[in-house]
Formats: sequence, C-alpha cells, structure tokens
Amino acid sequence: MRLTRGAVLARAKAAALDGVRRLNCWGSHLTDISICRDLPNVEVISFSVNGISDLEPLNQCQNLSELYLRKNNIESLNELFYLKNLPRLRVLWLSENPCCGPDPHRYRMTVLRNLPSLQKLDNQAVTEEELSQALLDGEEITAPPVRRSVGNGCPESAEPSAAESTTETESELLNFSLEETNKIREQLGMKPVPRDKFSSFSPRATDCSRKKRNNVLNAILLLTKELDAEGLEIVQQTVGRRLQAFRKKELQEE
Repeated sequence: MRLTRGAVLARAKAAALDGVRRLNCWGSHLTDISICRDLPNVEVISFSVNGISDLEPLNQCQNLSELYLRKNNIESLNELFYLKNLPRLRVLWLSENPCCGPDPHRYRMTVLRNLPSLQKLDNQAVTEEELSQALLDGEEITAPPVRRSVGNGCPESAEPSAAESTTETESELLNFSLEETNKIREQLGMKPVPRDKFSSFSPRATDCSRKKRNNVLNAILLLTKELDAEGLEIVQQTVGRRLQAFRKKELQEE
C-alpha cells in the first residue's frame, strides 16, 4: 500500500507537507513511502509493523531525529546507505527485519559503524565502547542495494557479494591517472606528485595497496571540502574512535 499525501496530512494533523513534524503510521500495511521525499521538516517517523523494504525516500528527511522501522521487510543492511547522510538521526529501531540476520552482534556493529551518531539502537542505549568496537567488527556500507526487475516487473534487491563489491570498489579507486590525482591535490593546495614517483594505477601493479591508499586519501580530502562544520565534527569523532580502536588492538597484540 502506498502512503498518500492525504493520509500524511491527516495523520500529522498538518495543512502542508512541509509542516509535518511527527508522523505515526504504525501497522498501516505500507509498502511505498515515496511521499517521504516531500517531508523536509519531519523529525519523528514511526513506520513499525508494515511491509516497507526501500528506505531511499528517507534520504531527503534531513531533520529526522527518530526513526522506528521495527517489523518491516527490510532485507539488506545496505539500505542504511540512505540514512548515513541524515545529520540529526539519533534514534533508530530496526529490529525484527530480515536484514538483522542470525548474528545480532554483527548486525548491531554494522549499524553503528555506518550510523555512529546514534544514541539509541533498538531501544538500547549506544555506548562509546560499542562505537569503538563497531569500527573493527562492523561492515562499512559504501553503496545502496542494487535493485533489478524480476518477472513481474517489480524491483528486487540484487546485492553483490562482498568479494564482487570489493573488486568493483578497488577498480574504481584505481582508475585515477597522474593528471587527475594532481588536479585534486592542486585544488587542495597540495604539491603535485612527481611523475617518477607515480606508476600506473593498474590493479596488477605489485604496490596496488599503497596506490589504493593514496587514491582513497585524495578522494577523502577532496570530499571534506564539501562538508559543513557539523559534518567535519562527525568526521573528526569517527576518526578519533577509529584511532582508539587501532591502538587498543595494537596493545592487545603486544
């Protein structure tokens, strides 16, 4: 069932979609929440006990702070990709969905690795220790789930395997040429890389790991220019927690 404009206004007791702050559609047999793209000011959404599988429309809800999605049909944790850019999201309830899988630890660590600003997940407070552990045990989600059409014309999630995803990501990262790399460095006020220190970025190169690292660093530095103060603070906190996790791991190995 599709969530309509009229239903949203009636539930929220609002005159216009941009006036909706809280929306409760618990147990409404919903499968299509496309209307959420037109809710820029919504702060609290309750969609628990429905049939929702696609979270892409929520990507536009930049003021969303609480999201309740318990007991839906969310099959892939890659759907979290659409929530990663919601700067105010602090509360998420996602339990009892297919994406939770048989390993509750892996599930919780993956959610927290990708949404480190959460203060409560599945009605349980998030701790600093969990956030640090998530950097080690959680899986980073870098792309949305791929959907394909099946026989009846309906979209179906077609998520690639971890190996395929890694291969594709590495291929993309290794596609930078010397000119492209130096162009990025120039935009950031950095010195160009000399040609004699830059060999082909082919995946076949023996030092591809180092080159991949350089490409990732260049891309990250470029992207930081697009962030505002709040975004930079989130990056700083995430980097700090990751460094702490690495140091803790080094001490344990010693």
